[in-house]
This record gives sequence, structure tokens and C-alpha cells, in this order.
Amino acid sequence: MAATSPLYNQLKDAEPFFLLAGPNVIESEEHILRMAKHIKHIATKVGLPLVFKSSFDKANRTSSKSFRGPGMAEGLKILEKVKVAYDLPIVTDVHEAYQCEQVGKVADIIQIPAFLYLLVAAAQTGKIINIKKGQFCAPSVMENSAEKIRLAGNPNVMVCERGTMFGYSKFSSPVQILNVDDLIVDPRNFEWMREANCPVVADITHALQQPAGKKLEGGGVASGGLRELIPCIARTAVAVGVDGIFMEVHDDPLSAPVDGPTQWPLRHLEELLEELIAIAGHKRKAAVPNRSHTLPRLGSKVSSSDIWVHGKSWRPHCGCNLSVKDICHLLEQRVFICF
Repeated sequence: MAATSPLYNQLKDAEPFFLLAGPNVIESEEHILRMAKHIKHIATKVGLPLVFKSSFDKANRTSSKSFRGPGMAEGLKILEKVKVAYDLPIVTDVHEAYQCEQVGKVADIIQIPAFLYLLVAAAQTGKIINIKKGQFCAPSVMENSAEKIRLAGNPNVMVCERGTMFGYSKFSSPVQILNVDDLIVDPRNFEWMREANCPVVADITHALQQPAGKKLEGGGVASGGLRELIPCIARTAVAVGVDGIFMEVHDDPLSAPVDGPTQWPLRHLEELLEELIAIAGHKRKAAVPNRSHTLPRLGSKVSSSDIWVHGKSWRPHCGCNLSVKDICHLLEQRVFICF
């Protein structure tokens, strides 16, 4: 069994959460170094642990005309320069098992983009493994996915929610109506994925992606998205109590070669992070309840021992007698109540 990495322990203990952020794909060495410098400055200013993110190859594209990046060899050289120049840990994704060893020599976190057959090869690097929940998967599958990493001898694992796809729908743009795939973010998943017994990350940008939702000049399609809703998803995730936020950031999203519609503008990053930190400041760290505890029934009085906050919601039986004062107190403590 590999040892738990110091970075993994740092991220697990991060308050109020850690940040995985950077451009979607490496566009050039100059651009990546500039973005790393600015994002590090902002993260340091607001007091969040940062892991810099960018991809060397966008292999999972439906269109052959989509920009893919510089490739693994050149991309890893650029990411290593970021690591050395700004003393930043790196997260990047892999798409083939043979890539894991080489990527593990540079990256501190290897991200698995819903390709679960890569888990064992990635685990054997001993690096932190961030597993994205497949758009087609229930949150319960992440428990087995995380355990697969551990059984391969690597305790450094985290799981990431990025939305669930239920098919395509009509989407109206200013110039046309398209049938696009859409993703739904169910806040319950942030809670259920804690069954994996590891840090839970919210991908607040890919969760708003609309694959093949944007037609390209000259033919082909690219991913569309709903950038304006990124703060909404982020606020929800932080209020529920995730351990980390994953987001793609760009200094000029409109000119980004890939996933521009779901990259957050660099100029608004500090403002959004400050808001999320303020939301997180209203809650305490998760306290996991004893599931065998008997919940109060109709007519019973709620005692302080019955209140469980953050990370595990307390759900009284239907009809539980709560006064308005009780409810207000629970809401102040960020308890989520279902009637």
C-alpha cells in the first residue's frame, strides 16, 4: 500500500475548501504560464489551497475539427514549467492506460474523465486520483470506483461530481434552435458520494456543458454551455459542503479554442471565490450521524442531540412537529430538512 501523500492530507484538511483551477486545455506555453501566475495570486489572496489544472489533449471530442491541445510530450513539458516557476501542484487528465506512468512523473493529481477502465493503471502511479463520476452513472458507483483505487494499493483518491445526462432537449440560441445534450446537477449527489469515504469535489464548469451544442463555421460542432449559471452551481455545492471546487478559468473565454462557454472569466474569479468562502463561513465541518439513531416522531420535541449538521442531512419523519422557531434555528445551522 502506497503512503498517503502530504498534498492529499493538505487537501482533505483544507478550510473551507480547496481549488482545482486553470484553463481547459494548454493553448500555448506563454498563455499557461500567465494564467498560472494570475490564478495563484488570486488563490493566495483569498486563502485557498490551489492545484493548477490544464489538459494536454482533449481526446474525448465528438468532432474531429475540435482543438485537441499540444499532445502529451509537449504538454507535460509545459506543465512541468508551471510547477517549477510557480511552485504549484498540477492536476491533468489521462485517456489511455499507457499515459499514466509518464503523466505521474509531472502531475500531482491524475484525473480520470469517466473512463473507469483507467483506474488501476492510474492508481499504480501512487499519485492522487480524482475520479469524475460518469454523466451516465448513479452516485453510488463512486464508492466502488474509489475502493478499486485503494485495492490497487493507493489510498490517495477523491471523487468528483460533474452532472448527469438524461438525454437531449431543445435549446434556443439567438441564431438557431439546436437539439443539445444537457446535464442536471442533483445536489443530493454531493451527499451520497460521501459514501466513497474520501474528499468530494464539485466540477462547477463541466456541469454546465452542453456537448455538441454549438455549430462551427465550416461544419462540425463544439460544446456549448451555460457560463452564467456557474455561480449558481458553485453556491449550491459549497452550501451542501463539498471539500473541493474544480473550475476551468480563462482570461478570454470567448476566444478559447475549446469549451469557452463553460470557462469562468479570470477577471471575475476573485469575486466568485470570495462569495463562496463567505457561504462556507456560515457552516461547520461535516459531522456524520449514527444512522441507527432513532429520529423524532410526530409530536416529539427536538433535542440538541438530534441535530446533525453539514455533510449528513437530518431528515425528520413526515409530520414531525417542528415550530417555526425550531425550523429557523435548524436553517441557521445549515441543516437541510425534508418534509
